Amino acid sequence: MAYDAEDTRRRIFDAAAAEFAEHGLAGARVDRIATAARANKQAIYLYYGSKEKLFAAILRAKLEEVRVSVSIDPDAVAGSVGQLFDWYQEHPELIRLLLWEALEAGYEPDESERERRDGFREKVHHLVDGGVAQHLPEDARVRAAQDLLFTLMGLIAWNFAVPRMCRVVLDEETDQAALARRRETVIEAARRLATTPDASKAGSRSKGSGG
Repeated sequence: MAYDAEDTRRRIFDAAAAEFAEHGLAGARVDRIATAARANKQAIYLYYGSKEKLFAAILRAKLEEVRVSVSIDPDAVAGSVGQLFDWYQEHPELIRLLLWEALEAGYEPDESERERRDGFREKVHHLVDGGVAQHLPEDARVRAAQDLLFTLMGLIAWNFAVPRMCRVVLDEETDQAALARRRETVIEAARRLATTPDASKAGSRSKGSGG
């Protein structure tokens, strides 16, 4: 059978993603990745250069995956947040990778930070162009959209970062029950956060005049 380089890369990537999610960057072992991927260590270094670069490549790919799979629709923020909540529930490895990065990678900017900034700038401008924070002066809209985006990300991610705490605080017996409650709460919170003050006042006036 001919050697399939792309298949080898895919197996290494999948095995390394699982290894890093479980053990972090420092605790991950290239030997275990090679065994799980049915590849040799030389192939890992050939394709990715180092364990650190492999971790960075996986995190970058996972972030790109969620970016492509789900976007925040300015006209339907609550629905988009529900979809994003579901994506994180189906892909718990991303939260674990981000937590490991925060614990182990330090605070100095790395070569991937510019790429990430560009990706989030694109999302923010999509929100602004779609009318988010339109009640604010033009120079304040970008900042408001940035804050909204990060707040929504936090509302979603914290549920999966501390699932036991979620279960305990909500006094639920299972993670599934706790997450089902949180999903509805997060969607409603997103709807309220994305509602401009002007729209809220207009809604209140129309209800009052309808007597």
